[in-house]
Amino acid sequence: MTYVVTENCIRCKFMDCVEVCPVDCFYEGENMLVIHPDECIDCGVCEPECPAEAILPDTEEVAEKFLELNREYSEVWPNITQKGDQPADAEEWQDKPNKYETEFSPKPGGQG
Repeated sequence: MTYVVTENCIRCKFMDCVEVCPVDCFYEGENMLVIHPDECIDCGVCEPECPAEAILPDTEEVAEKFLELNREYSEVWPNITQKGDQPADAEEWQDKPNKYETEFSPKPGGQG
């Protein structure tokens, strides 16, 4: 099992999870984070830290479809080890459904 970042993170990117990760397995895209599934040690400390409830174990049905997205983008986006600034409009996007189809950006992020 590994933990996966799902579409709830898109345009929210709160980054509270980054601060608690003991193995630094988060990677930053322009408008979301992902977890490298081979680096995650399945400790679960990140899951309750996410205000958007975007982090789930890959055993959850919703998370299954995001496992490959997390794997793919963790290979190309920069590693993030410190909490940066969340987007100014993060709370407005927090509960919006179907963000992947309309809002996902494959571009890498920049810490800070």
